[in-house]
Amino acid sequence: MNAQKVTEHIVNWLQTYAEKAGVQGFVVGVSGGIDSAATSTLCAATGFPTLCVEMPIHQAQNQVSRAEEHLAQLQKRYPNVSKVRVDLTSAFDNFIESVPTVTPSPRVDLSLANTRARLRMTTLYYFAGLHSYLVAGTGNKVEDFGVGFYTKYGDGGVDLSPIADLMKSEVFEIAAYLGVPESIQKAQPTDGLFGDSRTDEDQIGASYDELEWAMKMQDLQKTAEEFTGREQEVFEIYTRLNRINQHKMRPIPVCEIPTELL
Repeated sequence: MNAQKVTEHIVNWLQTYAEKAGVQGFVVGVSGGIDSAATSTLCAATGFPTLCVEMPIHQAQNQVSRAEEHLAQLQKRYPNVSKVRVDLTSAFDNFIESVPTVTPSPRVDLSLANTRARLRMTTLYYFAGLHSYLVAGTGNKVEDFGVGFYTKYGDGGVDLSPIADLMKSEVFEIAAYLGVPESIQKAQPTDGLFGDSRTDEDQIGASYDELEWAMKMQDLQKTAEEFTGREQEVFEIYTRLNRINQHKMRPIPVCEIPTELL
């Protein structure tokens, strides 16, 4: 991949989209991860005002410090970048206190993790509405169109997706070209939604490199029976997640009423 040419293409695409939409800039949720670091830098490179929003919810300190390091560097490089920190911990805790108490379980943990993501989406759109900005998504191709590793109407609720046609490995290439801090480039990818140290690989059961391979194999119309060992295991993980998360990747189903009933 030609990182310079791809970067120039994305920046031009963002500029053109914003101009045609008649908006004033971009808002990006910054987490201390590679995807949000790359996305916020791409938005900053457009010259449009770019608001980076930190939204910790019982966040691990290493994630907070990486985000702060990135934002300090970004503001030094781009005068059009501003930042704001909105601690959503109390809002999240108040939500838990407001809903009926349930027995702890993995399903409850996942529901609360998704709630975190949706609180953040709401916050981003608050700022977007205030400033006439677009919410820039931070999902990559594997997450958005491969395994559906994002929250519906959470981090999946955006106005445009600058890096959604890039594999995770390509996002790392872009991030390196853009000069994203080393601490972020070396960090294990994590969504930070569970308040612990679990990584994306811990949750999915496969690394992004493995998922990229499986995505390519599916595109070649391969089947699990054609593989053995770890390759077969990874392919089955990928195809299962791809299947069960299609509801995230397809348009919302609409019940069409026959004309004779109207």
